[in-house]
Amino acid sequence: MRVRKRKGAEEHINNHRDLVIENPELSKGKWHKLFGNNNPIHIEVGSGKGAFITGMATNNPNINYIGIDIQLSVLSYALDKVLESGQKNIRLLRVDGSSLTNYFDDNEIDLLYLNFSDPWPKAKHEKRRLTYKSFLDTYKQILPPKGEIHFKTDNRGLFEYSLVSLTQYGMTLKQVWLDLHASNFEGNVLTEYEAKFSNKGQVIYRLEAYF
Repeated sequence: MRVRKRKGAEEHINNHRDLVIENPELSKGKWHKLFGNNNPIHIEVGSGKGAFITGMATNNPNINYIGIDIQLSVLSYALDKVLESGQKNIRLLRVDGSSLTNYFDDNEIDLLYLNFSDPWPKAKHEKRRLTYKSFLDTYKQILPPKGEIHFKTDNRGLFEYSLVSLTQYGMTLKQVWLDLHASNFEGNVLTEYEAKFSNKGQVIYRLEAYF
């Protein structure tokens, strides 16, 4: 998601370092202590403006959520939503999704969400796709045995690629939706991107898989 540079974004984030964690590598292996409980920890890689992560945290107060995005302006908008929600079970990180093992210990995360990731459609950019095998290596390390990935996209090419990539990696597909919004799936929390494109009739794909 590309967003125009937001004036005052850095100052906004610096004023809320209790929610946007500075130097998150110092919290590696200590996230339960930071949240002040032993509840499960779910992370969203590429959290955008925060609609999904705040919606999930509101619906599931006994789960801790961490939203991750590298873009400063985007993260500042996500911070707005966290503040508006009043939820205490959310933290945000401005880090790259390829370096998660720098911030999370082995088996420290219980579930990982990938929502509407950049499809990187050109073959030469395959290694940048968040379901490429090198990213799966990282996810497997920070998730427990049989840890799950939940993935949503509107891009059929990326969805088909991900089905193959996860299967070839040895993951088990738990459930697959070829038209999520036409299914009987309950509890779906929309991202901003999902709401925009589903309103235009775009099919949304979803899968759940575990290692």
